[in-house]
Amino acid sequence: MKREKMLKRLKKEKGPWDIVVIGGGATGLGIAVDAASRGYKTLLLEQHDFAKGTSSRSTKLVHGGVRYLQQGDISLVLEALKERGLMIKNAPHLVKNQAFIIPNYEWWDGPFYQVGLKVYDLMSGKLGIGSSKKLSKEETIEHIPTIDQKGLKGGVVYYDGQFDDARMALSLAKTAKQFNAVVLNYFEVIELKKNEEGIISGVKAKDLESGKVHNIEAKTVINATGVFADRIKKMDEPDIKEMIQPSQGIHLVVSKEFLPDKYAIMVPQTKDGRVMFAVPWHDKVVLGTTDTMKERPELEPEALPSEVDFILETAGQYLAKQPTREDVLAVFSGLRPLAKPEGEGKSTKEISRHHKVMISQSGLITIIGGKWTTYRKMAEDTVDNAILIGALPERKCITSNLPIYGYDQNLDITTDHLAVYGTEKYQLLELEEEEPALAEFLSEDIPLRKSQVVWAVRNEMARTVEDVLARRVRGLFLNAEESLRIAPEVASIMAAELNKEKDWVEDQLASFKEVAAHYTIDVGY
Repeated sequence: MKREKMLKRLKKEKGPWDIVVIGGGATGLGIAVDAASRGYKTLLLEQHDFAKGTSSRSTKLVHGGVRYLQQGDISLVLEALKERGLMIKNAPHLVKNQAFIIPNYEWWDGPFYQVGLKVYDLMSGKLGIGSSKKLSKEETIEHIPTIDQKGLKGGVVYYDGQFDDARMALSLAKTAKQFNAVVLNYFEVIELKKNEEGIISGVKAKDLESGKVHNIEAKTVINATGVFADRIKKMDEPDIKEMIQPSQGIHLVVSKEFLPDKYAIMVPQTKDGRVMFAVPWHDKVVLGTTDTMKERPELEPEALPSEVDFILETAGQYLAKQPTREDVLAVFSGLRPLAKPEGEGKSTKEISRHHKVMISQSGLITIIGGKWTTYRKMAEDTVDNAILIGALPERKCITSNLPIYGYDQNLDITTDHLAVYGTEKYQLLELEEEEPALAEFLSEDIPLRKSQVVWAVRNEMARTVEDVLARRVRGLFLNAEESLRIAPEVASIMAAELNKEKDWVEDQLASFKEVAAHYTIDVGY
């Protein structure tokens, strides 16, 4: 997947595209896969890098949502459980089963959660991934040796999915390309084009690398920009009321000493009614999350000190050792693109996670809401609408049984850090055989080899140091200080691959340092 080749295809294309997708996160990429796999001429434009925003900052769970069951949102849980099963089936190199334990400290907790989780199991139907069961106090401690044992009565184990979100996004981009879609990062839509009747007829988009503006004709245009959807909507209707309510969720990453086994902890109700997770991920542990209403969307949202304190304090109530600010290797913040509630005064944790497809009078299609787990269904619903709006030939969605690029059932994604490459892992190893120096580790903690940086530039459209260290590999999310340490070497390897000068390296390191500041916390607070 090379940006230069994508650009050539964009320039060569005559006549209108069937579908132009604005936004290269989970939703946009899912739409590109769905549209291209149905045989529609598809173009996706992303202003930054694929999954730069919300889609790389999730809790890394593919789940039905035990919390939504608690809230009585049965239709969302049923939809998400079905989609969870399809994601595990279609992308085994990226999604795995994860066992969660709900520890019980009150005698009535056990039966209450056991009954609820049996309902959750039943709702999964044929796509179930494991049966929940009650655990004794001894079994709970055996699975989670670092659990706080004071007052512990036992636990309940249940199963959900876990994945690498940014790598999933990249695999979707490659899947779309497989079906002849053109996907471009660093391509900003600056205007929606309309015909004499005021109907959307395409977009004007700027290649942020060359500065060149492209006039692009399209039968349909889809706004899949997540928390930034209002910005595109206002290009269409300047006076329209805003429809997105951003909600911030932050996560702290700590070392695996806090959760040394493969089991995760799920706390269904913290003191303010939220759900808390402690989940093993890439040999570290992710703690989260929060649900804080934000006024406006930001590209680099900042974790609030109160959010950090809340997670550390809550985690300490369930772990034998209290995690502190000094233990935090990285913090990452994401914004959920929730639909604004109808009534006033609703907290974000009460706002529905259902998705909505909206069509304006000009024919602009906008998709908002939803979550990573339901990306495929969101895409299907959106493309079904695009067929009507663009008068496209009717073709059925095939993504329910479509293997995601790199599909490989034989890789152990729990222990093999190269498993996220799927079948391309073997080509990566061939590259190291051809150039043995590339097999050297830049960091064993993240972990990262020189070959992965070269691969990211040559085959994954990585254009910046941040693209590599935040999304092609997950260094910035796993250990921010370590990522800063190796950034100069990463920049040097990239400069050689991209034929860049010393100035580019210096600019890249300055930019990366600025971004990395959002992934560290002030220990002295």
